[in-house]
Amino acid sequence: MKKLIYFSGVILLFAACTSKPKNKAAQLADLKKEQAKIDSQIVKLQTELGRKDSVKSIDVGTITVTPGNFTNYVDLQGHIDAQDNVIAYPLTSGTITNLYVKAGEHVGKGQVLAQLDNSVQLQNIAQAKAQWSLAQTTYDRQKNLWDQKIGTEIQYLQAKSNLEALERQVDGLKQAANMYRIVAPITGRVDQMDLKLGQVASPGSTGIRIVNTDNLKVKADVPESYAIDINQGDNVKVVIPDANDSLMLKVTFAAKVIDPGSRSFGIEIKLPQSKALRPNMTATIRVADYSKKNSLSLPLNAIQRSDTSTFVYINKNGVAKRQNVKLGNTYGGKSEVLSGISAGDQVVTEGASDIEDGDKLRVLNAAK
Repeated sequence: MKKLIYFSGVILLFAACTSKPKNKAAQLADLKKEQAKIDSQIVKLQTELGRKDSVKSIDVGTITVTPGNFTNYVDLQGHIDAQDNVIAYPLTSGTITNLYVKAGEHVGKGQVLAQLDNSVQLQNIAQAKAQWSLAQTTYDRQKNLWDQKIGTEIQYLQAKSNLEALERQVDGLKQAANMYRIVAPITGRVDQMDLKLGQVASPGSTGIRIVNTDNLKVKADVPESYAIDINQGDNVKVVIPDANDSLMLKVTFAAKVIDPGSRSFGIEIKLPQSKALRPNMTATIRVADYSKKNSLSLPLNAIQRSDTSTFVYINKNGVAKRQNVKLGNTYGGKSEVLSGISAGDQVVTEGASDIEDGDKLRVLNAAK
């Protein structure tokens, strides 16, 4: 057997040595065939590798759809104002001779805050009082005589009339003298005090601001389009960023007249007492104009849009499924979904813009 194999190999070797060599044209043709075959194999392998890359899992984050309450709010910008916020002015011009309060002090209604120079009025009062004193003595004597049936009735009546006239004159002069004072019209705290001794104060130009910070409210202008949605007595949420506070309150006043210039109407919400709140702080008023129970909603980063549709991607056993949806209201970074998804669906949120229908998914972060 070994001899037979050896003999066959010798014959083949002999035949190869005795065969004529191929010409160069034939050799070139054979090499081109081999090159074409190799190129075809390269293309085939590249295609297969490309297919393997295309089915590589994409890392995503998801959220499980659960029913809940969805409320849409109207956000209005307002500010805090004091119910009692006034400036106390003098009733006449004069030089300030005394200041009785300082900024920050608590004052009561009717308290004298500053005194203007009323020396001339005081002199007139003194003279009138002297005349009144003489008239009082004259009247007392005439009355005593008249009671004894001495003298005439005319003398008695003249003395009485003169006394009453002088009493009215003294009262008038006192009222005129009181005009040279600045008096607190409300109870509150002195918020602004820029007056100085010797300064000339005038009505409407120089005064003392008094604020009652125990009685604050939020004021805002509401667009005409919400006239039906916002009324007195409605519940609202008031957010005060600077005080890091939010309160659930009621609308205490809603104007019935629309301002023709701004096409809006004013509302007010009374605030509870708080040392953290101050007049002119900004406030956001959130009014619920739509609410639905057992509603389905999604964060905005889960919702994708094309020229013709709005859609989301649902994770179906590790594969992305494109699903068209119909949206309702949007508030607070979420949109209400009216149709297209069901409770329990796992909707892609993180990485939703990087996938296509049919892509394999790997969930790294699943929220509920």
